[in-house]
Amino acid sequence: MAYKISVDCINCAACEAECPETAISQGDTTFVIDPKLCTECGACADVCPVDAPQPQ
Repeated sequence: MAYKISVDCINCAACEAECPETAISQGDTTFVIDPKLCTECGACADVCPVDAPQPQ
């Protein structure tokens, strides 16, 4: 399953640059991950300071 960014996101954008599939973009209130593009590599979770990206 794809990763999903929780409401804990602080909009730091660290995850966006790390995604090799460019699946992460700025949403209305937090960053979001396109589940169709996410390959579950975990790169976003590795750099997030608040552990917002979680596997679903």
